[in-house]
Amino acid sequence: MGSVADQMVEVLRQAGVERVYGVVGDSLNPVVDAIRRAEGISWVHVRNEEAGAFAAAAEAELTGRLAVCAGSCGPGNTHLVQGLYDAQRSGVPVLALASHIPSAQIGTGFFQETHPERVFTDCSSWCEMLSNPAQLPRLLRVGVQHALGSPGVSVLVFPGDVAALTAPAPTGSSSFLTEQAVAAPPWSQVQALAEALNSARTVTVFAGAGVRGAHEELMHLADTLKAPVGHTLRGKEWVQYDNPYDVGMSGLLGYGACHEALHEAELVLLLGTDFPYDSFLPQARTVQVDHDATRLGRRTPLELAVHGDVAATLRAVLPLLERKSDRRFLDGMLERHCKALETVVGAYTKDIEKHRPIHPEYVASVLDEVAAEDAVFTVDTGMCNVWAARYLTPNGRRRVIGSFLHGSMANALPHAIGAQLAFPGRQVVSMSGDGGIGMLLGELLTVAKYRLPVKTVVFNNGALGMIKLEMLVSGYPESEIDNGDVDYAAIARACGIPAKRVTDPAKVREVLADALDRPGPALVDVVTDPNALSIPPHITAAQLKGFALAAGRTVLTGGVGKMIDLARSNLRNIPRP
Repeated sequence: MGSVADQMVEVLRQAGVERVYGVVGDSLNPVVDAIRRAEGISWVHVRNEEAGAFAAAAEAELTGRLAVCAGSCGPGNTHLVQGLYDAQRSGVPVLALASHIPSAQIGTGFFQETHPERVFTDCSSWCEMLSNPAQLPRLLRVGVQHALGSPGVSVLVFPGDVAALTAPAPTGSSSFLTEQAVAAPPWSQVQALAEALNSARTVTVFAGAGVRGAHEELMHLADTLKAPVGHTLRGKEWVQYDNPYDVGMSGLLGYGACHEALHEAELVLLLGTDFPYDSFLPQARTVQVDHDATRLGRRTPLELAVHGDVAATLRAVLPLLERKSDRRFLDGMLERHCKALETVVGAYTKDIEKHRPIHPEYVASVLDEVAAEDAVFTVDTGMCNVWAARYLTPNGRRRVIGSFLHGSMANALPHAIGAQLAFPGRQVVSMSGDGGIGMLLGELLTVAKYRLPVKTVVFNNGALGMIKLEMLVSGYPESEIDNGDVDYAAIARACGIPAKRVTDPAKVREVLADALDRPGPALVDVVTDPNALSIPPHITAAQLKGFALAAGRTVLTGGVGKMIDLARSNLRNIPRP
């Protein structure tokens, strides 16, 4: 009979796991060796366990299947925390294998001793310690099911010496969750929702990632109610395409007329969103639909809370709705949306062939044009979030993922590693800030080691751009945000990755297209303007005062890429007498 580690790996294979991300270490050696000898599963050697957790999070988000990362005792465990927080807050199924010091030494202050079962409590939905071989295979199966069922993070803690012991019983087999039930709303709530929507003269829909799979129903709803539709950053990829009712995005990265539409409607309908920035919501006249009842009303007071899957709820309520004929509110918002975009379009079109350092807006707009129709974009937290929100054009096939809820730096490159391993034949593009890629720079070695065809585009403004903006808004002069003039293309080439550095805007399209078309990995380091910042469409008087106090910098509202084409197209669709 095999070891406890062998049994662990066998359970993981039964759950469909194909790889484990991590850094080898003494307390993990039994597990690493069991993976070496097993078929259908491999070890992915990242350079930092944090990156392994991020990679697992991306794989889980894109596939919906369980992904696994691992960390050895002490520092190996604690490095996992950042990526596991990201996975937990994103609600994706990730299992972390956290090995512990020798069991006889626990509690003695031994070398590298931590208490993993305490460390991971806040970034997981399940965290337990395996201290006796007889707990397997059941305990690991419980952890797997928790990760799939939450969905979220499960952590199995185990002393390394226990993993090396002989398993006392056969592994057997067990079926794991493959598809969750759909939450159907109570009929009384459906009727109340219909009454609220029928009674309101004007309605604005604000949609998040929970509308995935409900695009057709959402468009039918907007047409019936003549409602403008805004979206969150996570909702962008599921809402904005083929949407003649689009009024943009609200929040710190927002643009267009979404803010006005939310605050001027008689009723706001929140669909599948847990949008955290409550100050951007009207805090009144709001109805919310969500499959997770714990999210209802935690961002704003509600006139009605509806517990149900968004698509199921819309299918139930649509037959009860009265078709509105008055389009004035919708058309007015579409016109304001288009005008708002047109006023800032010059930020990325004026003198682009001459402007040095290069406009980052221009780089993002060209990247959007030359990338594949089914590309996966991974986006660093910070200004790259802004450029992704305003320039990447969704089409129902592309994916855009990032640390949108946890907001961790350096997520883009390790997310891209997990995405590329999950989909080896698909184009994966990491939109990396120079601050982000510098933080986990070693993962370029992981890309090179496995010859992953990840395309890394570094928006290199030599500064922590988002922190600079935060300082400006708060009235602080910029300080300690300088990253230095670093040639990331040279670093990538030293790692064995083909790379080019771009300082001439006339070369941007050619270099990006070449990088995306070539086989294997590639990196493009674009030197961009550090003064190209983006402010929300609505800021407070105090924030304006902050800009004045920190005067001396050029602050752009930022361009909007192809969004303006969409807005103009929607205007052409407005019925005219």
